[in-house]
Amino acid sequence: MKVTDHITQAKDTLVSFEILPPLKGKTINTIYSHLDPLMEFKPSFINVTYHRSETMFKKKADGTFERVEVRKRPGTVAICAAIKNHYNVDTVPHLICGGFSKRDTEDALIDLSFLGIDNVLALRGDAAKNEAGFEPEANGHAYSVDLIKQVVNMKNGIYLEEDIKNGGKADFCIGAAGYPEKHFEAPNLDTDLQHLKDKVDAGADYIMTQMFFNNQKFFDFVKSCREIGIDVPIIPGLKPLTTKKQLTVLPKIFHVDIPTELSNEVAKAKTDEDVEKIGTAWLIQQSKELKAFGVPVLHYYTLGKPRVIYDVVKEVR
Repeated sequence: MKVTDHITQAKDTLVSFEILPPLKGKTINTIYSHLDPLMEFKPSFINVTYHRSETMFKKKADGTFERVEVRKRPGTVAICAAIKNHYNVDTVPHLICGGFSKRDTEDALIDLSFLGIDNVLALRGDAAKNEAGFEPEANGHAYSVDLIKQVVNMKNGIYLEEDIKNGGKADFCIGAAGYPEKHFEAPNLDTDLQHLKDKVDAGADYIMTQMFFNNQKFFDFVKSCREIGIDVPIIPGLKPLTTKKQLTVLPKIFHVDIPTELSNEVAKAKTDEDVEKIGTAWLIQQSKELKAFGVPVLHYYTLGKPRVIYDVVKEVR
């Protein structure tokens, strides 16, 4: 079932979760033990992130170094299929430009279609760790809008091989990323919003936002989107603050602001356990305000903190 169908049929605000694939060497039971407590809330869908490979240099016996590509968190497509089969819940794999050629993307979409997975979140993805800025794969996409266009082509039965006539149509529901505080590479919010509109005009069916801790920024973002003609559902992405270290890490990595009231409380906390309590209370209040605002879905980035998310959703539901 598509994300947009869940939203259309809902009588109240839905709940969804996002998880990381386990580190290589871990089993699928890692995912099940993470999700089992959260299934009490009957999530409408579960997102599974994708992590591109990293370039590493391994020292050989002769003292020289060998360049190797390592993917630390493989298995996104298989994990989506396993979750769908194990819990009978819809899944949304992240599909990224980085590390994928157009043919790799097409093959991934075919696999997803064969597995009965009809949702994707189309993202550019981050630059590789050894790159100063994002570099597309050879014969790959540089921007998520072009990735969205390829998915739309497959929805229309159009494949890369021109000799394929009347190709099978893979009817995906396409999500796109939105940034209430703008993407860090955009010169200003207006430009970033126009890029977002381009993605919707290209075929994105809904928007999933980057995390934020100030609801007013989300409210302003939604208003700005509607004013320029973006009329698809906008789903807020939410994450708990759980360690004092995140006061510097989150702004640096995700380019988000931590509200003064929240940062002051966290700064005064003596332990990370105290920080977790502060972050949980903040996220509960955020969620209640967003629900009252009428968001279609509360989407929680669990990222190794299922117990915190459980406590939040239990209070909000």
